[in-house]
Amino acid sequence: MTAVVLLGAGGTGAWIYYDLNNNIKSADVDDKLGGDRPVNLSPGSKNIMIVGSDTREGANAKYGKDLTTMQSDTLMVLHLPADRKWASVVSFPRDSWVEIPGCQKGDGSSSSPHHFKINEAFAIGGSTGKVAEAAACTIKTVESNTGLRIDHFMTVDFSGFKGMVDALDGIEVCPKQAIHDEKAHLDLEAGCQTVRGEKALGYVRTRYSVGDGSDIGRIGRQQEFMDALAKKAKSKLGNPDAMYGFLKSITKSLTTDPDIAGIQPLYGLADELKGIPSDRLAFLTVPNYGRVADQPTDKANVVWQYPQAADLFTSLAKDKEVTKAQLDASKKNVVYASSVRVRVLNGTGVSGRAAAVAEKLRKAGYTVVGTGNAPGGTVARTTVTYPAGLDAQAAVLASRLPGLRATADGSAAAGAVTLVVGPELKVENVA
Repeated sequence: MTAVVLLGAGGTGAWIYYDLNNNIKSADVDDKLGGDRPVNLSPGSKNIMIVGSDTREGANAKYGKDLTTMQSDTLMVLHLPADRKWASVVSFPRDSWVEIPGCQKGDGSSSSPHHFKINEAFAIGGSTGKVAEAAACTIKTVESNTGLRIDHFMTVDFSGFKGMVDALDGIEVCPKQAIHDEKAHLDLEAGCQTVRGEKALGYVRTRYSVGDGSDIGRIGRQQEFMDALAKKAKSKLGNPDAMYGFLKSITKSLTTDPDIAGIQPLYGLADELKGIPSDRLAFLTVPNYGRVADQPTDKANVVWQYPQAADLFTSLAKDKEVTKAQLDASKKNVVYASSVRVRVLNGTGVSGRAAAVAEKLRKAGYTVVGTGNAPGGTVARTTVTYPAGLDAQAAVLASRLPGLRATADGSAAAGAVTLVVGPELKVENVA
């Protein structure tokens, strides 16, 4: 995103234009996404998925063991509203435990739907090293878990990041504690200092040797670093050599969908971004909590906090601005999925539907206390009802089901939320 803005601000001569334009690679994903995709609820808005590709080839091999598949180290979605008066950059923790839909692989085979870390989607699609399949599987995963329609994508690899920083003669960072991380190949003392190439990359990738060791802490450092990178790059707009090196590094490591694969469309995107005031650009992280709260044996992953995550995605889909302060305030009252006791009743007349939905809820961490048939046999639509005192738990459950709101029921049995499954609810859309 930073590079796109500066591309528009810096200007290029004809030969530089062709040089940079020829660097950009494209990958067509349209035929790999299927027909069951979210609808854009706000015509004129755009959602652009940005992936930091964690490849381990060539000079990047030092950052981990040899991998037979492509990896995603960073995942974000840039939302541009139709009026272009503000923008949001939403970071997705790579350890987010989500359902990954069935995806097409590079060898022509397909994977089965399953729950795993969200960055696994890039690896599944990219199992044979093809960016199109990697990006398509990630788009399908983001869309199915958020309801947001992804319009474009960009992937940037390690080498591009290092080159961008080096072209700007480094970025100042100010760690509050010394960082010694063998996995990230990083040794930094506490205090302000300028980091370049390898150290800069190690700084944004380090995790276990600083702070609480979580991916959430790393996301915060990445967002701070990118803000500093943008400011440093803007200060170099009058330095042609620095800007050429910066833009050459990013374009050589950039792969996009065909619609934005070129200097001209990126110029257009840059023009849209330039008019957004800095105080209306929000860097957000999907609300989440440690999955250990729902699954005591899993201390490595996080799950998204509901209904806050659903509210964020719905707001963006409807072009409603969300500030960091608003999001932070909403995250204070956590209701764990495991604390939601739910009774699932079948109102479809289709045998086994309640059991299938209940199994999906169990896998998502909910406590299913029973299944059965709805009184009267069938219903027109799915409902979520709750007795006194369980409004927060009911809101969490309803937020995981498309288009539903929970309704209070004074006659409901105490101790559990009741989900009556109607004919319109697809099992694959649950949780």
